[in-house]
Amino acid sequence: MALILGLTFAFQIPFASKAEAASDPLGLKAKSAILVDFNSGQILYEKDADHVYPPASMTKIMTEYLVMQALHSKKLTWDTPVSISDYTYKISQNRSFSNVPLKKDYHYTVRELYEAMAIYSANGATIALAEKVGGTEKHFVDLMNKTAKKFGMQSAEYINSTGLENVDLGSDAPYGGKDASNQLSAKDLAKLAYHIIKDYPDALEISKIPLKQFTAGVDSPIQMVNWNYMLPGFGANMAKFTYEGVDGLKTGHTDLADYCFTGTVNRNGHRLISVVMGTPSDPQRFEQTRALFDYGYNQFTEKTLAKKNQRIKGTQKSVAVHDGKQDRVPLAFGKTYKAAVLNGESSALTYKVVLDRSKLNKDGNLEAPVKKGETVGYAEVTPKGGNHYGYIYHSNNKVPVIAAEQVERNNWFVRMIKGIGAFFASIFSWIAGLF
Repeated sequence: MALILGLTFAFQIPFASKAEAASDPLGLKAKSAILVDFNSGQILYEKDADHVYPPASMTKIMTEYLVMQALHSKKLTWDTPVSISDYTYKISQNRSFSNVPLKKDYHYTVRELYEAMAIYSANGATIALAEKVGGTEKHFVDLMNKTAKKFGMQSAEYINSTGLENVDLGSDAPYGGKDASNQLSAKDLAKLAYHIIKDYPDALEISKIPLKQFTAGVDSPIQMVNWNYMLPGFGANMAKFTYEGVDGLKTGHTDLADYCFTGTVNRNGHRLISVVMGTPSDPQRFEQTRALFDYGYNQFTEKTLAKKNQRIKGTQKSVAVHDGKQDRVPLAFGKTYKAAVLNGESSALTYKVVLDRSKLNKDGNLEAPVKKGETVGYAEVTPKGGNHYGYIYHSNNKVPVIAAEQVERNNWFVRMIKGIGAFFASIFSWIAGLF
């Protein structure tokens, strides 16, 4: 429960209006797309981002997330051995898919299979990891959908761990009819990318590897070339795709999905997340992503709106304290908040303080003692005037509000005197009401 105090301040921070959004300033050659400022959670651009399409191998981002979750929870280690089922073996031998051939009589490590999945998009390796984490791929898919629901991926429907279409999996498909495929929106994928970067940033240490040899269980090494051509580290022939700072995440392609890419780039601590779906060719998915990244870096500047421990100003700069040595306690921001600001434009940004009702008494006051730095609510940042693309999550524009000072509780004598005073005041008020 929360109490809104209606605290409003104006900052000159611009957002795109609905009219600007509708005009599609980038004119992307993609069925859908989205660009997110990772640090603030702002959506800087979107095109049909809620429409559902097959994600192809971008499906594997969820598989990567769940393997990382198992690693961080100590259910797996990088050296945990993984055996190969008949189903996994059969898929891994199909070199018309992205694959490294696996053997049934060989135990691979989680790291070997994860690298094959994240770098080379190996489908057999992906299924092997899904079976290791979930017991069966079907149970793993249940976990994928459960996690998608937890992340607010409202349109997501997973039917397998790889992104292959059921027509390719045949009778081994865990869910769905013979022509079914996974279904996700660009916004769903942006949310998933946001979580894997936020929760398990070490995943980027593998997704950014441009080239690596797969040596496990093979007679001669297999050169795994990352399908993400925007990564630094490729030869001169790939220079036209390279974008400095790119370190992930996952490409995808099937006949149904066309060419897709969920990308992320970090320049001097300013990270962007992008998704393009349904581009017409392999080069185009990177060219459209470049257009998004250029737009994010060239048209926006990351600026600090509020600093940690900065005092809040205005009519609601403090909150009343009951039984405290001070009657009120000043408020401050509990963390630094940054936003991407459109260059050369301005529009007012407002925010309101929302107090945590569990911290308040029946009169809406804090009870002494109040500790310095104690969280008492949050400030909700909203644009003043026009609309904008919003945030990837509603919580992204909420900044914790803390008590800026400590307020000790009055001693028993002062509390008694105040209580007597309040008692007689109530009697006089009652008597006055009789006349």
